[in-house]
Amino acid sequence: MSVTPSEIAALRLGYLWRTTSIAFVSVALNVIFAAATGTWSRLWLAAAGGLLLLLGVNWLIAQRLFEPIRRYLAGQIAFEDIQRRLTQLPLLSARYVGLLALVVVAFQNSMAWWFPSDRPGLSPPTIVDFVTICIVLSFFFFTYTYFVVSDYLAKLCDFIFARFGRNLGLFFGSYRLKLTVALLVISAAPLAAIVAHLFSYDGERLQVSILVDVASAIFGIAISAYFISRSLLRPIGVLSRAMTKVVDGDLAVRVPVTSNDEVGQLTGRFNDMIEGLREREQIRETFGRYVDENVAAAILRRQGDGQRSGEIGEATILFTDIENFTTIAEYLAPHELVGALNDYLETVLAPIRDHGGVVNTFIGDGIFASFNMPLACEDHAAAAVRAAIDIQCAVGSRTFGTGVALTTRIGISTGPVIGGDIGTGRRMSFTLLGETVNLASRLEGLNKEHGTKILVSDSTCAACGDRFVFRPLGKVVVRGLGESVAVFSVDPQEQHGKPTNA
Repeated sequence: MSVTPSEIAALRLGYLWRTTSIAFVSVALNVIFAAATGTWSRLWLAAAGGLLLLLGVNWLIAQRLFEPIRRYLAGQIAFEDIQRRLTQLPLLSARYVGLLALVVVAFQNSMAWWFPSDRPGLSPPTIVDFVTICIVLSFFFFTYTYFVVSDYLAKLCDFIFARFGRNLGLFFGSYRLKLTVALLVISAAPLAAIVAHLFSYDGERLQVSILVDVASAIFGIAISAYFISRSLLRPIGVLSRAMTKVVDGDLAVRVPVTSNDEVGQLTGRFNDMIEGLREREQIRETFGRYVDENVAAAILRRQGDGQRSGEIGEATILFTDIENFTTIAEYLAPHELVGALNDYLETVLAPIRDHGGVVNTFIGDGIFASFNMPLACEDHAAAAVRAAIDIQCAVGSRTFGTGVALTTRIGISTGPVIGGDIGTGRRMSFTLLGETVNLASRLEGLNKEHGTKILVSDSTCAACGDRFVFRPLGKVVVRGLGESVAVFSVDPQEQHGKPTNA
């Protein structure tokens, strides 16, 4: 997204005024000194020196510092070319201001030597006082500028993130050092000035100096505390609000990195974490499209618990298959075939899920479903039979896709099965194994020989009792099994009066 020239000009002007605002702070301190000492005649000279360097020269330096950023906003250079400048913008700005302030303070503090006064309160400063005041005020101006520009940098990074989606990736600042400097400016610097005056003067000169120190400290601390708190606490607040959104389930959140220290680095790691969570959620959603949601949840839970070993349990297995599907596929266009098949599967899946079953996998046009594994299902044999009856009623009463009529065959068997995660490395699958599974698959195929639509094993019939009408077909030899088994058919039309939906 492009940035208009007016927006670039506004961002540039905002930085210039933030950086040079220290000139007006210097004038305010001069006014405080003049009011305390009554030296209004010298105010214009002291203020002029401060404005010349801290406003005029500082403005020119700030323009040069911002120029690479302006070129990036204008689309002339890449983000990587200005990322270091962005990260170091507060420090570079404060460094130049500190040097200029040292000259200004030295000039203003030495005016008592150039313009001697007969008043005892305006005697020339001692060397200790001169050095201390130069250091303390230069340090204050440096710190003020650093945190003011840091506050501006947060807004600039917000803008760049909103328009270009780019975040800081370089972190040269130190949150601990920032906090230490802030505490020194607020507490130690005024105290150092007062101590220097206590050991340098007495009488009226001391009183005037202490008055200036206290008034200047109140003014300086007030404006510094505002920008220091914003610079140090704002990024933490932004990160905290983003974390709250994540706790509420919002994984679309992405936070702009607005500081150049450990908090900014933490914000970047937070964005990386959210990106990873989004990828995992996407994988989970995709996984759920190819594997039944309940099976996927069970696999993820088992993997999280470190479980991979198999388990044996009682379950009812249900297999479905479309009759003459190969023939149907020959005269349907691919898109018609897929549309009809998806419509059919959606119709079949609903009864299975409604009765507590889960779909383990799709086998071509067939479905392999289970009841009671991997999720518990009370009275699973009857639940599977109810699902089969509902499937036949739903499939037989409609057409699919562009009007294709489909007939489905179902085989059901109840008994012990082995369930577990099968596979190695990155390819895993949860599956059910055992004779019960094989028998259900074979019963589905036997429907073709008997002209039926639902066949169940004797174990399923026994587990259901008299809740359904079962028609015995005798014992049949099932391929792959060592002995013949008794099978029963279930006709949905014969279940009148039976609580099939109980």
